[in-house]
Amino acid sequence: MILRIDETSPVPAYEQLRSQVASMVVGGVLQTGHRLPPIRQLARDLGLAGGTVARAFRELERDGWIETRGRHGTFVRTIPKGAARERARELEEASMAFTLRALQAGASSDEAIAAVRSAWKGIAR
Repeated sequence: MILRIDETSPVPAYEQLRSQVASMVVGGVLQTGHRLPPIRQLARDLGLAGGTVARAFRELERDGWIETRGRHGTFVRTIPKGAARERARELEEASMAFTLRALQAGASSDEAIAAVRSAWKGIAR
């Protein structure tokens, strides 16, 4: 599971984590029944406080993305209703943020698209 927290982002870390996990469920990266790492382990791996990861998990559970089974762990649930809208909203939000930063950097659309392709190849191996 590839998760990254951007410490320079104005988006709180718990929301970045929540959004990434939800996107991975919608995209099929995380399948129904997949066991997520324990909160402490994920917090340690990402350099976050345990409460930050716990909040993300609480919100994911509240929205139907995951379920906690006590000592047995936390698991991905079936994709909740409205997931396609969530995915489209997150993709649009990410696209707008990237486009704005690319324009601020003086990049052309061709340069920006090439950068996305390069990043995609580097991450989605």
